[in-house]
Amino acid sequence: MIVATAITRDATMTDPAHRDGNVSAPGLPTLPRLSLNSPLALTGPVLVALPCLLAALLGLNTYAPYGADAAFGIAVGAAAVVAMAQTLILAARPPLVEPLFGGLDRMYRVHKWLGISAMVLMILHQQIEPDFERLVRETSLGELGEEAGELAFNALLALVAVSWFRRLPFIGLEIPYQLWRFSHRFMGALFAIVVFHQFFVDVPAGVDPTFMLVLNAFGIAGVVAWIFTELLAPHLRRRDFTVSQISQTGDTTTLMLTPKGRAMRWRPGQFAFVRAPEAGLSEPHPFTIASAPRPDGSLTFSIRALGGWTRSLPATLRTGTRVQVEGPYGRFNFRKGGARQIWLAGGIGITPFLAWAESLSEADSRDIHLIHCVRTQEEAIGVETLRAAAARNPRFSFEVVVTTRDGRLTAERLIGAVPFAIRQADLWFCGPTGLKDGILKGLKAQGQTPRRVRFEQFEFA
Repeated sequence: MIVATAITRDATMTDPAHRDGNVSAPGLPTLPRLSLNSPLALTGPVLVALPCLLAALLGLNTYAPYGADAAFGIAVGAAAVVAMAQTLILAARPPLVEPLFGGLDRMYRVHKWLGISAMVLMILHQQIEPDFERLVRETSLGELGEEAGELAFNALLALVAVSWFRRLPFIGLEIPYQLWRFSHRFMGALFAIVVFHQFFVDVPAGVDPTFMLVLNAFGIAGVVAWIFTELLAPHLRRRDFTVSQISQTGDTTTLMLTPKGRAMRWRPGQFAFVRAPEAGLSEPHPFTIASAPRPDGSLTFSIRALGGWTRSLPATLRTGTRVQVEGPYGRFNFRKGGARQIWLAGGIGITPFLAWAESLSEADSRDIHLIHCVRTQEEAIGVETLRAAAARNPRFSFEVVVTTRDGRLTAERLIGAVPFAIRQADLWFCGPTGLKDGILKGLKAQGQTPRRVRFEQFEFA
């Protein structure tokens, strides 16, 4: 889930890649995982795959008369262009598109794999580059387009590789987030050069223009999305807040922010991107909002120190510091669940559940039991919020499992702790993947598989 620990949440987007031990093998991409949080969860991936397939088929059909090698080279190049265009469109975070993927976390997973797919297709295109020199009437603009395309494809290949291997294989060396993000922002400019290439490169006479119309439409859309992301979105989407309270519990910093103008509307469980340029923290990082909506529009973030950006918060932020918040995002909503629910949090993954607990009223009729797993008692933040929720609603109960004192949470202990049958309940999870996988495996072995399992990806990168 996008919990309050800087995404890379020092990764997209910041420190999330290391959050609570949820780290994949160095340098190797994590295979995408889907949960059925929404019946639309597969709609987005299918919709982005179809244009790539369409471009490839159009390329094959259009250039088939010029030989199989030429047709295949054009097809993979076209699919690469469309895939890259869609990575830029998804990077713009279009709000109407997010539901089609089941949430922004999954949309960014697709964004990542589109980029990797584009890299593979670029390599194939370079290896099977069509040669039409004897079939075209060369122009100076066409030659420029060809040279520009060569340069842009190689540069894009390098940037996509940097994004893929942000943590270098086997040696564990990590490219600094600031350098990674700075290089990542050039992708749109390089893609614009690719679009120039496809607009002006010389092609054989008599080629059906339908193929190029489709390719150019996606190229323009990708460039427009990049311009919007870099130049317009920062001014249109960000709202100004000021730090009204700041406190620290162990390695977790809790911020209360008060809106300076129009308040942001959100649902408990959603997250937002936070930046504080006034304090030298200009890169936006995503964190779960750890509070329910309040009449004054204030919101709370609890942020664990897992990287340079998050570790610097206590020393750089002060009461009155201006920060900017963009959001909300996410579709983690317990009110779409059943009458019996288990909320399982690992470490800083408690943050969405704190917002949910704060939003509970006396009238809420769901039976809910929350378990918060932490290494030490000091890491158990928000206990006062949970106690207040339990006092307000007798159907809500919770417990804190301190692993250094109580041992690791097991499926057997979970079955004994929950005051209702797990088979009849929904399990909502936020925390390290290892905890989730271990518990679910144990519950399955005990014949106590939950009715449904809901979770958001704990990291973007």
